[in-house]
Amino acid sequence: MHKQLIISLLILTTAFFANTSKLDLPKHFPKPIYNFESNPTSQEKIILGSALFYDPILSKDSTISCASCHSPYNAFAHTDHDLSHGINDQIGTRNAPALFNLAWQNSFMWDGAHKHLDMQALAPMTHPGEMAESIENIVKKLQNKKLYPPLFQQAFQDSIITGEHLLKALAQFQLSLISANSKYDQVIKGDTTFNEQEQKGYTLFQKHCNSCHSEPLFSRFDFANNGLPIDTSLNDYGRWTITKKTEDGLKFKIPTLRNLSYTFPYMHDGRFKKLNQVLSHYTNPKYQSKTLANELKSPLTISSNEKIDLIAFLLTLNDKEFVFNLKHQFPRDILIKN
Repeated sequence: MHKQLIISLLILTTAFFANTSKLDLPKHFPKPIYNFESNPTSQEKIILGSALFYDPILSKDSTISCASCHSPYNAFAHTDHDLSHGINDQIGTRNAPALFNLAWQNSFMWDGAHKHLDMQALAPMTHPGEMAESIENIVKKLQNKKLYPPLFQQAFQDSIITGEHLLKALAQFQLSLISANSKYDQVIKGDTTFNEQEQKGYTLFQKHCNSCHSEPLFSRFDFANNGLPIDTSLNDYGRWTITKKTEDGLKFKIPTLRNLSYTFPYMHDGRFKKLNQVLSHYTNPKYQSKTLANELKSPLTISSNEKIDLIAFLLTLNDKEFVFNLKHQFPRDILIKN
């Protein structure tokens, strides 16, 4: 009976997730980097991935889910704290980055520790300060929970749960998180136009910001030292932590500028709460170091009015439809009723 109930739920949820068997990739975006041949998209995988993403069973004490640090209402970023929290209210060293448009990225986390989305979830699940669980024990818990074997059967034609399938399902849900319907996108598609202030801001953006935050994804997704003084309480050296190369010291992954109204606080350690603070950082003298990005060796020279214009443009990158899309939110019909 329980299996029949799950299948019935899947039929209902499949209708809700219509057209996700093939992701609707934006025509004005470049070709995705993710290899969909190794993990083909299906409605069933996305549904399973959604359930897993919101289920705290993935953590050792069942108190922390992926969504605890990646809220759909914050474009899947973390705004409750400057630094993300793990089990037992442990405080981490970084602010969880936003999760969307991941199919166009080839490295993950602020330091690029993982190169493949299918493996990235292992990091928070097994980190002692985050979810603190082993993949083996997660698989065992999922296998023993009546909800999951039928969901894995639907997604992978196998009710025997494996770590590989778990990670691929999580990846599929995250790949479905595509943000491409902001006012900027509508302008690019010819459906509307910028107002005068937004257009001025767009011109300033193209002159001063586009080299690192390249359109249309608004990041080139590599690593740079943006001149932030190191927080001596954290001593986080970014990319150097992974490579141990001197030239990578204080370099962090360049974040996208999309959905900034929802993803504050800003920077890898969440030190800035407002966009004005971010722009003030770039217009004031920098913390000089050997690895400082070439683009930032001279302060950004814009007036107070130009700052306002630039922020007006940045706000056109907000995608309200994405942030409040019910398809991305907590799958109540699956997790609550079962």
